[in-house]
Amino acid sequence: MRHKELLISLFLATSFVATSQVQNEIPKVSIGGALRFNYNYSDWKEGNKDRGGDFGFDVFRLNVNASYKKVLLDAEYRFYAKSAGGSMLKSGWMGYAFSPEDQLQVGLTRVPFGITPFNSHSYFFQINYYAGLEDDSDMGIKYVHKDAKWEYALAFFKNAEELDFASASPLSDSRYAYDVAGNNKENNQLNGQLFYSFGNAVKHRLGVSAMYGGLYNIETMKNGNHNALAVHYEMNYNRWNLKLELASYDKNPENKEGDTRDVVMMTAYGAPYAVASRANLYTAGLSYTVPVAWGPVSDLQFYNDFGWMDKSANGFKDSFQNVTGCMITVGSIYAYADYALGKNQAWLGPEWTNAFAEGGSSNSWHGRANLNLGYYF
Repeated sequence: MRHKELLISLFLATSFVATSQVQNEIPKVSIGGALRFNYNYSDWKEGNKDRGGDFGFDVFRLNVNASYKKVLLDAEYRFYAKSAGGSMLKSGWMGYAFSPEDQLQVGLTRVPFGITPFNSHSYFFQINYYAGLEDDSDMGIKYVHKDAKWEYALAFFKNAEELDFASASPLSDSRYAYDVAGNNKENNQLNGQLFYSFGNAVKHRLGVSAMYGGLYNIETMKNGNHNALAVHYEMNYNRWNLKLELASYDKNPENKEGDTRDVVMMTAYGAPYAVASRANLYTAGLSYTVPVAWGPVSDLQFYNDFGWMDKSANGFKDSFQNVTGCMITVGSIYAYADYALGKNQAWLGPEWTNAFAEGGSSNSWHGRANLNLGYYF
């Protein structure tokens, strides 16, 4: 009888171990996303003003995270209206976790530059975003490290997200973040980023970022270059958050004779525009979060983000934006209620093509009241 009991115990123990091993080898997959709608009232659009603004579809997105042992997958795909670029991969990479602090990412991965993940609080991001220096992802390989005090990232990007592999095809306008476009294409880019965090009651995060890469001209078949540097600081104290960044960029394309080198074309959301080739970017953002218990409303985050693009070319008018707003948290719903002011800002005024380059003819401020409502799952 004892032998029989022993055999049954061994069988059960072996089955438990085998089952555990199989379970441990099953990939872990999580799927999420968001559905967002947007209302805007723009003071420079007569039809929009006559209607009292417009309310419509913004984006539907899907997020997939997966892991198998130490192998990782992270992807986000977005569906916009056709006029806003249509469907696009915002980011998507495969990786390997050497440890909880260190991992390697390969694919369309976030460019390590400036305050990450965001140098902003509002729906509109900071002015850096419109020059391709916030929340951008490119095709390459990146090594990241993060512990309690130090964070650093080193990356090589072969190019921006490429949808056409022809010899001299311009960059597609269907993309989430701004990249150099037109007759020039980003290639062979190096990025480095370093953060040091310190403090207890007041938490500080001080960092520097650098970038250098090529700009290949499809007409001259010559490589120019572009580079950028930034110093940045973030502070958290109780319910306060402060973000400060100083960035400088310089783009030197090898255009054909007669084409200006004072501007480059950049594109995203289905429509390109011109951007000054050289500028300094000064940004400051401050937020204060108030926990509340108003039925399903749990948090109110009030903020103000200011950005200034100080252009180097003679005669170019500087670009500015200021966004004052509040993020409202209602369970899984996040609403951004913003009032955005812009001067020579393509998304906040009547001048699209040259606002971030020479500037608009009026050189005046324009305002947009905006409400973005999103359910995140």
